[in-house]
This record gives sequence, C-alpha cells and structure tokens, in this order.
Amino acid sequence: MVFSSIEFIFYFLPLVLLVYYIVPKSAKNIVLLIASLVFYAWGAPDFFPVFILSMFFNFFITKKMHRTMETKTRKLWLALSLILNLGLLAYFKYMNFFMDNLNTLLEVSHHSTLQFMRVALPIGISFFTFQSISYTVDVYRKVSEPLQRWYDYMLYISLFPQLIAGPIIRYNTIADQLVNRSIPMEGRVEGFRRFTLGLAKKVLIANTLAVLADEVFAMDFHSMSSGSAWIGILAYTFQIYFDFSGYSDMAIGIGRMLGFRFSENFNVPYISQSISEFWRRWHITLGGFMKEYLYIPLGGNRGSKWRTFFNLWFVFLVSGLWHGASWTFVLWGVFHGIFLILDRLFMLDVLKKIGRLPSILLTFLVVVLGWVVFRADTVGGAIDYYQALFAFRPGDAVTVSNQGYLFFALAILFSFVPALKIGDRWMGLFYHDATSKGASIALFIVSILLFFLSVGALAVTDFNPFIYFRF
Repeated sequence: MVFSSIEFIFYFLPLVLLVYYIVPKSAKNIVLLIASLVFYAWGAPDFFPVFILSMFFNFFITKKMHRTMETKTRKLWLALSLILNLGLLAYFKYMNFFMDNLNTLLEVSHHSTLQFMRVALPIGISFFTFQSISYTVDVYRKVSEPLQRWYDYMLYISLFPQLIAGPIIRYNTIADQLVNRSIPMEGRVEGFRRFTLGLAKKVLIANTLAVLADEVFAMDFHSMSSGSAWIGILAYTFQIYFDFSGYSDMAIGIGRMLGFRFSENFNVPYISQSISEFWRRWHITLGGFMKEYLYIPLGGNRGSKWRTFFNLWFVFLVSGLWHGASWTFVLWGVFHGIFLILDRLFMLDVLKKIGRLPSILLTFLVVVLGWVVFRADTVGGAIDYYQALFAFRPGDAVTVSNQGYLFFALAILFSFVPALKIGDRWMGLFYHDATSKGASIALFIVSILLFFLSVGALAVTDFNPFIYFRF
C-alpha cells in the first residue's frame, strides 16, 4: 500500500483518521500503532514477525541499558543493540551483494562458487533501522529519557507516515510528541494541504517523467543519440526529486493531521550553489543522522584537515551504500564525497567568484551527472551512458509528448523559481502556516483542485512506483 493509491487515499487513511479523532487521548497511540502495524504487514507480511521481535528486543535492551549505572556495562548493552539493528540490516540488505561479490572472486580465482538462498529485501528497513539506532544512542547519551510504555516505543519505530521511506525521525526530536501532542483543526487543514501538494508532485510530475526516464534507460546505450541520453537523465533528475520530496510532503502532511511535526526533508535542493549546500537541502534527515551518529563520532572536523576529509569521504561512502547494495550506489556516494572535499579545498572560493547563477548551473550539472551512476544498473552501464552523453552522437531524440513537455516545464519551474525572491515567498506559502485567513482559504481551494487532479490521474493508470521503497 502506497500513499498515492486509491486504497490508501479513500479507505485506509480516512478510516484511521476517523477512529483516531473520536477515541480518547489515552487510546490514540494504540490506534496509531495498530494502524501502523497493519500498514506494514500489508506490504511486507513475511518480514512482519522479525519486525515485531526486533522492536521488542531493542526496547528492553535499551531499558536495561538506561537502568545500568556502570559505564562499561552500559556500553555492552549499547553494542548489543547496535549489533542487533545493524546485523538485521546487513543480512537482509547486503547478504546477496556480499555473496554475489564473493562468488565473482571465486570465479576469477578458478574456484567453485557457493550456492545460497537469495534474501528478500523488506521494505523500509533502512529507515526504521536508523530510527532504532537513534533511540538507543540518544538514551545512551542521556539526550532523552527512554519511553516507559512498550507500545509508545513501537509506535515511534512503526509510525506509518514515515515508516517506509522517511523522513528519518531522530528520537530526540519527537520524544515529547509521542506522549503529549495536540491536534488543532488548523493543523489538520495544514496537514491536508501538505499531503495534497506531495500527492500532486508525485502523481502529476514524478510519474509522468518516470515513464520517459524508464524508456530512455531501457534503450541500448551504445547506439542511442546524445539528445536522448540528456533527455533521459534530466527526466530522472526531476523524477527522483519530485518522487522522494513528494513522499516526504505526504508523510509530513499525514503527521500534521495526526498532531506530529516531522522534520523537513527537502529544501529546493536544485538551487544549491555548491555540493555542500546541496547536501544541506537534499534528504536533510539522512544528512542530519549521518552527521550526528557517524561523522561526529569519527571525529568530525576536530582533527587535521586530511582527517576531516577522510571523515567526509567515508560518511558519503556509507551514505551511498545505505541507498542500495550495489557498486553503483557506492560510487555515487564516493562521487559526492569527492566534491565535498573539493569544496573545502578550493571550489567554494571558485563558485563564489563566478556568481550565483553560474554556481547554481554548475552545481546542478554535477548533481545530474551523479544521478547517472545512481540510476544505472551496473558500473559498466553507467560508463556507457556517460559516453552517450558526451559523444555528441547524432540521431533522433526520444519522443516527448505534449504532456511530457508540460510536466518537464513544471518540474523546472518548481525546482528553480525559489531561487528568485518572489518565487521563494510564493513557494513558502505551501510549506508554512498561512499568515492570513484569506491565504488559508485560497490555499485550501488549490489543495482541493490538486487532490482531484491527482486522483483523476491515478484512476487512469497503474504506473505508480516509489523510488525510495527499494532502499
């Protein structure tokens, strides 16, 4: 079940909201927990028992750790929790990758390969694993007190708006909301507005451009024209942004309707003037998690310049691997890590000198080129695609429909207009609380229009993937 599905929009979500609003405050967390577990079991029934057991074990391990006063013993409990969570992630997400590479090495060395049963990837495992780690580490650091009731903890891990594809909610940012929150009517309206904005971004823009991107990436890279290659990667560039940010908007909107305030996950990243700025605007909650729980423990920028560079590079290598068990994702992380190091060496000074618009365009080009290796199935495929981009190979470009041109234009508009002051104020209306009654009414009318346009689009197509479900 995905947010942009008829089942979710007209059956699951209205039923959950109806029951949630009418039950007493003491029962709201129980209602949400049941709904969240049903939501997850719907999409990953085979993994459901492991999901439940991992939550129970982590809750009681963390509780035991918190009650222990002796430092060494507390560290042992922390290590046990990390082994549990990272072990599950490593097994389900990376076992196939490890075994495939091991068999490749065995083949090269003329040894017999190993037979193994392939492991299915549970949806959302990267996201809820990180939240489990956040809970234990925040309690260990005494940043936040542990939750007293097991079902409150299970709700934090399994809360359905952000369970499958984020945002990654660090425990210390939501601990108080789990046990004490209000649900004002204006929050419900604002949540609906944010949900419909995300739904429109996903259904009207991302899905349309996904068809075009998939068509190009299914071509023979050795023979396709350079025009087709550029159209394909630009389509994917905007697809992945509107797909993932649309999901985040829907998650934030649903959370708002339930009384939660989730962290923002995107801030118009394609207007960034450097790769460093891009990562302050793209997948913000992942960047915050990596900084808090990996970069700073590694030493951050407290050591020598070269130690800082290594920390940056390593964090982005891990970030790439987090996205998927493939060498293409590893190279994508390394690619961005290198540009972050170049920023600190000299690129920020160069970009500052050439001006704002050239900096935005140059940064956007680097990001686009990075998406090639992210989207390609293999490293060899990525190399072939780069050759197609820069070979200036003649030939007819892939056909783009009038609808494709329209949504390409809208994607460009909504991605870059915030770079203008008036555009930033205009876009801000959709993401922040309305400042007047008139603005609130106007935005609500726009939301209704977007809702019906999106539902109409869903009614005539079965093509409705979410990119980040695979991670």
